[in-house]
Amino acid sequence: MVHEESGVAAAPREGNCLVIAGWHLHENRHLLERDGDSVKLEPKTTQLLAYLARRAGEPLSRRKLLDEVWPGVIVSDEALSNAINKIRRAFNDDRQNPAVIETIPKMGYRLIAPVSYEPAGADAGQPEAAPIPPETTSSGHTDGEPRRTPFSRRTLWLGAALLFAVALAVGVIWQVQGPEPQVARQGAPGAGEPGRAPSIVVLPFENLGDNLQQQAFADGITEDIITDLSSLSDMLVIASNTAFTFKGRQVTAQEVAGELNVDFVLEGSIRRHGDSVRVNAQLVDARTGFQKWARRYDRPLNEVFAVQDEVTSSIVEALLVKLSPEEQERLSTRPTNNLAAYDEFLEGQRLARMNTRESNVQAQAAFRRAIALDRGYRRAYGALAHSLAFGFRRGWTDAPMQSIDRALELARKAVELDDSIPQTFWALGYVHLMRKEHDEAEKAASIAITIAPNYADGYGLLALIRNNLGESESAIDLIKKGMKLNPYYTWDYPYNLGRAYYMLGRIDEAITTLEAAKQRNENAVPVRLHLAASYVRAGRQDDAEWEVEEVQVISPTETLSHMRDAHPLKDQELLLMLVEDLRKAGLPE
Repeated sequence: MVHEESGVAAAPREGNCLVIAGWHLHENRHLLERDGDSVKLEPKTTQLLAYLARRAGEPLSRRKLLDEVWPGVIVSDEALSNAINKIRRAFNDDRQNPAVIETIPKMGYRLIAPVSYEPAGADAGQPEAAPIPPETTSSGHTDGEPRRTPFSRRTLWLGAALLFAVALAVGVIWQVQGPEPQVARQGAPGAGEPGRAPSIVVLPFENLGDNLQQQAFADGITEDIITDLSSLSDMLVIASNTAFTFKGRQVTAQEVAGELNVDFVLEGSIRRHGDSVRVNAQLVDARTGFQKWARRYDRPLNEVFAVQDEVTSSIVEALLVKLSPEEQERLSTRPTNNLAAYDEFLEGQRLARMNTRESNVQAQAAFRRAIALDRGYRRAYGALAHSLAFGFRRGWTDAPMQSIDRALELARKAVELDDSIPQTFWALGYVHLMRKEHDEAEKAASIAITIAPNYADGYGLLALIRNNLGESESAIDLIKKGMKLNPYYTWDYPYNLGRAYYMLGRIDEAITTLEAAKQRNENAVPVRLHLAASYVRAGRQDDAEWEVEEVQVISPTETLSHMRDAHPLKDQELLLMLVEDLRKAGLPE
């Protein structure tokens, strides 16, 4: 049945091949086909298109799409926007006058193209094992049509090798692909065992306010509590990236504890209204389901940081955690007491996570405003330093040396203001790495995890540094430790792992792991570059060239010369290997 207004088929069944605007979508091959033409899609782009098509004509919110297509994975709104743009490019759809996907302002998207379906067995009249269409280069693209993507013919003698690769891939995917409970349980082995340090997850505090700024405020308080607890050596604290995967989910504390295998769950809510704030917090014992501690705070807004300290101290007291003098001093120090500066800092963090050139510039401006409001705000100095160094690495600055020099000044300033904050040492380590000052980078990252033994991103940065030192085996050990602390890890964790496998020549594992990283963030340029290089090593030239094409769309500044100048690999032979592989993949000089 066809909807009279939009002309779309009603609720195509999951088991059938979707036909969208005359194009057959082969979901298992990530392919659009029509009249001999074909378009290769990313796996997540395929899933998004299929999801939209099966709900054609239905307005779908951005939050709904992120939850359904990227379940249990930390991604930014940018991942959705880019996937939508790729679908539009595939159909040559005009954003202003759409025929396929309509943008619904301040809400989300709706697929408006005609949709029908064919029996799955037909699959557009072509069995799955049928030969893939002949190779076509991008120069054969016809305007107004989805571009053809080249595919290589697979000869029969490769069959056995492919079966072996699939078997190997299953093993690697089991390690890195997703936040399965079995993976999560590695993070806190033996929960409840006598004599073992207690383990805890701090769930995102519920925002009882009514605007975005108040949501950012609630998230910021949550992250600060996690940071404070992560600095304690006698506790195992689940990383914030994992904790925030439960945001908005209707789950009990015992369900969360069972999934992550932790002893305790901290949950709460925040209402910020005018010049006052109300904070509710409760600590739940996962073994019994009973509250171990609970309290409500009604305070003037300018005392919210004192409330945060009291919550942290109450948890420490309830769990009988012994603090060293250094830990006591660390918990008594606040990065800032200026609420206006804190709000600007949170806005900067939100923008920085988008990882675009525009958002990077905006984040820098927010961090500068935070510093102007509080000249002693050390975390803002560190965050600004990281933003400048990240922009340097991506080629987003017209004055690269000035930017990276300024980044070092800011990172050093952050540490001078307070040498007890792990994030500032993390920023200093990252800046040193981008400057190819490997020894200084390793020292700063090591200090970060000494200060905060549960700092998952600290282990991730140290793994990245070891990768750039050519110490891939050590990098693998470190990144796996970070994954245990952060079971719902972001794309950079499997990227680090896949990059280590590539350097070691374990190409099949590298490809599988990097593909898993790409599913978490299809716009992560480092992932695509190392995946392209790995495809070259595996003899998958067409796949390598396609990855480089996508890199050129995402980040036109990525070139071989920029990589030689900005890539922090210390071993020049390894850098030459990477550059040569990417030259073969088609990355321009």
